[in-house]
Amino acid sequence: MKQHHTFGRRRVLSCLCQAAGVMLAVALVANPVLAQRATPAPGSDAPQPLQPGDAFGETITLPQRLMIYLKGHSDWDSAFETLVDAFKSLDEYMAKQSIKPIGPAMTIYTETDDKGFSFEAALPIAAAPADPPKGDLAVGQAPSGKMLKFVHRGSYDAMDSTYEAITNYLDDKHLDAQGLFVEEYVTDPVKTNADNLVVNIFVPIK
Repeated sequence: MKQHHTFGRRRVLSCLCQAAGVMLAVALVANPVLAQRATPAPGSDAPQPLQPGDAFGETITLPQRLMIYLKGHSDWDSAFETLVDAFKSLDEYMAKQSIKPIGPAMTIYTETDDKGFSFEAALPIAAAPADPPKGDLAVGQAPSGKMLKFVHRGSYDAMDSTYEAITNYLDDKHLDAQGLFVEEYVTDPVKTNADNLVVNIFVPIK
């Protein structure tokens, strides 16, 4: 099994969490100038080039939505595999309940440190199910409001460099993140190879 090089990401996310208290992520193409300035973690891949229309620091507003989510915990080395397993469990529940998501899958990181992270793997839904989910599954409000949008294209490993570029961007603009990060997967993480992801990252600013 491939070992993912997540040192860069765990360092960046841990620093942001310490600064803001809480982080939420739901899984960009980095701006070429910023991408060159961001130092990739040892052994990590570089993000794929920007495509026309890809955002990097664009202000957007996420609407209020409900989501079904599954709580879990993972170490960094098995992060992608753990998240994929979580989304498979969500897909199975949604299929059994005949519920269709109204948007892409999201990952919500509620706690991080050097060893691993706690998360909520989520799918947005139009309405709460008549029979509420039990156990690790729950229904709640998805992240909403005004945020900055960044796009990542490439491997899961390459997101280390993307988060470094986002940090550089915020520093250059003298912006402070609220500690809430939404990683929204444009490509289905269950069906897409870990080397060919497209992920929107939304960052609320203080």
